[in-house]
Amino acid sequence: MIIAIGSDHRGYAIKTRLLAMLAEAGHEPVDCGTDSTDVVDYPDYAARVAEAVSTGRAQRGILICCTGIGMAMAANKFPGVRACPCHDEMTARLSRQHNDANVLCLSADLLGERMLNRLTEIWLATDFEGGRHARRLEKIAELEAQWLKPARGG
Repeated sequence: MIIAIGSDHRGYAIKTRLLAMLAEAGHEPVDCGTDSTDVVDYPDYAARVAEAVSTGRAQRGILICCTGIGMAMAANKFPGVRACPCHDEMTARLSRQHNDANVLCLSADLLGERMLNRLTEIWLATDFEGGRHARRLEKIAELEAQWLKPARGG
């Protein structure tokens, strides 16, 4: 699976480690930056990953910042992106089973290495259940189509 991965400066070390973990697991990770611990703005890197997922250049994405919340907020501005911060095994599993999340947002500051690895593994291995959940995703897509239209007039 092609997985776009990006971080801000706080998530740089984790991103570097996850790139290796994803490649070792047989995925094709695409590094969307940042490339150091120099201070950067997280929306720039959320946009790179979200655009890759939104356009189909990547099947999924992973974003890392201080809490994962800011990355999710920025990534969810892109059509078709369903980004969510996950902080435990249940949120990682349910984000896929019920919400078909395609961008995982992780906290660099609140989760240890073992938990970050575990959440990533669960999130990548869990399938979308469909059924009643598909109907709800269709409603989200309808909202997106309605509200993400370009503004008319001046």
